[in-house]
Amino acid sequence: MSKQELQVLGQDAACCAGLSAAPLDEDRATDLAKVFKALGDPVRLRLMSMIASRGRGGEVCVCELTPAFDLSQPTISHHLKLLRQAGLIDCERRGTWVYYWVLPGVLDRLAAFLTTPQPAGTAA
Repeated sequence: MSKQELQVLGQDAACCAGLSAAPLDEDRATDLAKVFKALGDPVRLRLMSMIASRGRGGEVCVCELTPAFDLSQPTISHHLKLLRQAGLIDCERRGTWVYYWVLPGVLDRLAAFLTTPQPAGTAA
C-alpha cells in the first residue's frame, strides 16, 4: 500500500497567487494537477461535496457516505483515500467508523487560485 503524500496547498506565501497572477512553474502545475485530478471524478466530487457541506469543522462518518452511492464500501474508501492523498480531506478512526472532514482553508485556496480579478467598474 502506498504511503505517498501530496503537499497540502497553502503552506507558504507562494500558494496564494492566482491563476492569472503569473504562469505556473512546473512543480506548482504538477501539484495542482493532482488536486484537480482528484476532484475530476464524479464520485470523488460528490464525496467532497458531501463532506464539505457539513460546514467548517463538520465531520461526516463513512457510514453516512457509503449509502449515497451504488458502489461497494472498499470502492468508496479508495475514493476517500485519493481525496486524502490530494490534501483535500483528513480523517480519524473512532472505533469501527472513520470520520472525514475538509482540511481548513483548502477550498478557499482553490477558489482564490481560480478567481481572476474583475476589471475596475465591472460588476461581478
